Amino acid sequence: MVNNTERIDDVRTQFIEKITDNMSAFGAATSVGLVLGIIYMNREPMTLDELSVETGMSKTRMSQVVREMIDMNIAERVFKKGVRKDLYQVEEDYYQTFISLFTSTWQKAINRSRHFEQRLKKKLDELQQQPDLTEEDEQAINNLLAELHEWKEYYDWIRRVAHFFESGEIFEHVPKNGQEEI
Repeated sequence: MVNNTERIDDVRTQFIEKITDNMSAFGAATSVGLVLGIIYMNREPMTLDELSVETGMSKTRMSQVVREMIDMNIAERVFKKGVRKDLYQVEEDYYQTFISLFTSTWQKAINRSRHFEQRLKKKLDELQQQPDLTEEDEQAINNLLAELHEWKEYYDWIRRVAHFFESGEIFEHVPKNGQEEI
């Protein structure tokens, strides 16, 4: 016979599984979703040892997953008086977790794009300085410069979308409670 504690634990497990599934659907690794769900449903910060026991993963793997979560801004190291081991807490606001997950990914893409843009711009500038350019070469370079300009505008748009989310302005247009602004 199943008692109430087992039923409650089953529901908690279902929440953890759904959080894991959702995080995977949003592009996060399954292990990240699992650890996020476990810490979230624990409602208390957890150590790497505790997470290793809960997940069955090694402490080394837990450390990697938690570092990844910190990089995504969906977890942080916290201090608790009397506890000597590092504790990790996750964001408890679903909306903020969503925003942090996506905007951290977008910021990485923006940073990679900046390096790409700088390299390409330098190459195109060097090409423009070549004394033996044909009219066809100049046109090709100008086309590539125009493409680079569109590329930069696109990534500027992504930067502004990230800010739209990070600033909370998104909630002025899409309220959390599902009620449309009138």
